[in-house]
Amino acid sequence: MTEKARALVLLAQGNEEMEAVIAIDVMRRAEIDVTVAGLDGAGPIRCSRGVVITPDVALEEVSGEYDIVVLPGGAEGAQRLAEAPAVGELLRNQEKAGRRVGAICAAPVALKQHGVFKGRRMTSHPSVRTLLEDWGEYSEHSVVEDGNLITSRGPGTAFAFALRIVGALTDAERMARVRAPMMFPVQVS
Repeated sequence: MTEKARALVLLAQGNEEMEAVIAIDVMRRAEIDVTVAGLDGAGPIRCSRGVVITPDVALEEVSGEYDIVVLPGGAEGAQRLAEAPAVGELLRNQEKAGRRVGAICAAPVALKQHGVFKGRRMTSHPSVRTLLEDWGEYSEHSVVEDGNLITSRGPGTAFAFALRIVGALTDAERMARVRAPMMFPVQVS
């Protein structure tokens, strides 16, 4: 891409903080312009494990086009995203324009709830698998990319998910440059 890629990360009370922060951090390391939008305003949001994150803006203030919209998981946060009409409108616009969406953990349920990306290959946290099996071609892979949709399984796959987004929005060289100093993938002995 010649222009700086733009990403929008949605954040709601109860989202999984690792999935949100890792995606935000890795994309910013790759020099992607990341905006964090709070579902219920720009005030501090308490995530699933008690970490408090302050969004850049309220979702209602978001304007313009984004190369990707990212939905973190966490059961409560994903449910809030799935129930929000503004999220549905945003996702339908992304899909209609052929722009990317990323969803991790329980967040792919929001795709089904809002009627987008039906029939695509996707993955999710195992706890919501049965909710998605009739919506798309379900996979157990850590990260699944099907055209303009990138999905992943949970906190343990958050780095791979974020790096796949970087690769999709930039190139393999930048993805490798970002990955190397993070010591990913990890090796445990």
